[in-house]
Amino acid sequence: MDNVKLDRRLGLWSVVLFGLAYMAPMIVLGTFGTLATASRGTAAMAYLVAAAAIFLTSLSYCIMSRAHPVAGSAYSYARRAIGPGIGFLVGWAVLLDYIFLPMVIWLIGAAYLASAFPGVPGWAWIIGFIVLTSMINIVGIACANRVNIVLMLAQFGILAAFLALAARYVLVLDGPGGLLCVTPFFAAGVPFSASVAGAAIAAYSFLGFDAVTTLAEETRNARRTMPRAILVIALGSGLIFVLSAYLTQLAHPGADFASADAAGVEIARAIGGDVFVTVFLATLVVAQFTSGLAAQASVGRLLYAMGRDRVLPSLFGRLHPRWLTPVPNLLLVGTIGLGALAMDVATSASFINFGAFLGFAAVNLSVIALYLKGDRRMRALGVLACVVVPALGALCDVFLLWHLDRHARMLGLVWLVLGIGWLGWQTRGFRRAPPDMHVDREHAG
Repeated sequence: MDNVKLDRRLGLWSVVLFGLAYMAPMIVLGTFGTLATASRGTAAMAYLVAAAAIFLTSLSYCIMSRAHPVAGSAYSYARRAIGPGIGFLVGWAVLLDYIFLPMVIWLIGAAYLASAFPGVPGWAWIIGFIVLTSMINIVGIACANRVNIVLMLAQFGILAAFLALAARYVLVLDGPGGLLCVTPFFAAGVPFSASVAGAAIAAYSFLGFDAVTTLAEETRNARRTMPRAILVIALGSGLIFVLSAYLTQLAHPGADFASADAAGVEIARAIGGDVFVTVFLATLVVAQFTSGLAAQASVGRLLYAMGRDRVLPSLFGRLHPRWLTPVPNLLLVGTIGLGALAMDVATSASFINFGAFLGFAAVNLSVIALYLKGDRRMRALGVLACVVVPALGALCDVFLLWHLDRHARMLGLVWLVLGIGWLGWQTRGFRRAPPDMHVDREHAG
C-alpha cells in the first residue's frame, strides 16, 4: 500500500472553492447574534480584527505550504520546523477543535430550528442532528463534489439576497446616509476590548482557510498553487464576513435579540418577511447539516489515522467489517456532541478557537524557527516576511486566545496537560521520539 499516492487533480479555483465551502459562507449569519452580543453591537469591527489576525497568519501558511507541501498542515509544519515533540502537541491541540466542531455545527442548526418551531424543545433538535448524522456516517456516505458546489452556490445566493434586503431596509429607514454609518465599527460607549472579545468568536467563521493545506498532496503544482489559494481564501472570506456583519448590524443596531443564538431568523423576518425567512432557514439548516456530516466524518477518520499509527490507542484504528467506517470514533464524536445540551454557541465556539489559535500561533513560530535555523528559503524572503510578520501574527493569535471564554481557556489548558501526559507515556518519559502520523510524508509535487 505504500506505493499508493493521492491523485493530483485540483487546481487553484478548486482549492479555493473547497476552502470557502468548508467555511460555509452563511455561518456569518448563523453566529451573528452571538457575535453582536459579545462585541456589544460592533460586529463589523470584530470581524475586521479577526480578519487582520487571520491575514497575518495566512502569510505564514503561504510560506510553510511552499516550503513543505504536505498534508499535515500545522502539525507537519511545527514538527519539521520546531521539533517532533512540539509538533505532536500542536497536532493534539488542533485535534480539540476538530472534535468540538461537529458539536458547534449541530448546536447552531438546532438553535435556528428551535426558534422556527418553538413547540419542539431545543434538545430534541440537537439529538436528532446527532443521531441522523451519526447513522449516515456509520453506514457510509459518498458526497459528490458537484453537489457540494451547488449547495455552496445556493448559500452564496441566499447570503447575497440577505445583504441586498438588509441594504434596502436601511435605505428605507435612514436614507442613503444610513449605509455609511460607522456604528458597526465604532459604537458610542463601547470599548475596543468588547470588539476584541467578539473577534475571538468571529475567528470561528474563518476556520477552513487553513484546512485547504490538507489537500497539498492532491493539488497540481502545490508549491505554487497552495500559497495563492490560501491568500485568496483569507482575503475573500474576510471581505465577505466584514461586509455581511456591517450591513446586518446596520439593519439591526445593537445587540438586543429575542434569542442571540438564532438572531439571523429575527433579522431575516424584519428585512424580507415570512417567505424569505422560510428560504433562509431551510438553506441555513441544510448547510449546517451537511457541514456537520462532513465534520463528523473528518474527525472520525482523523482519529482512525491516529489510532492506526499508534498515536492513539489501537481501538481508534479499527473499521467496521461490513461498513468499513470507524464506528467507535463516530460514536465518540456523537457522544461529545451531546455536550451541546448544556452549552451555548459562544462557549462552544470558543472551545473550537482555542485549538485553532494555538495551531495558528505554531505556524507563525514555525516560520521564525526555520529562519533562525538558517533555512535558505526563509533567508531569501528576509527578516520582514519571516520574523516580523510571523511574530505579529503569533501575538495576534495569542491575544485573541486570551480573550476567549474563560471556560474555553480552562478546557484548553486541561486538554494540553492531557496531551503532555500522553506524550510522556508514549515516549517513555520523553526519552524516545514521539509517534509520527503518516500524513507527514513529503510529496512535493
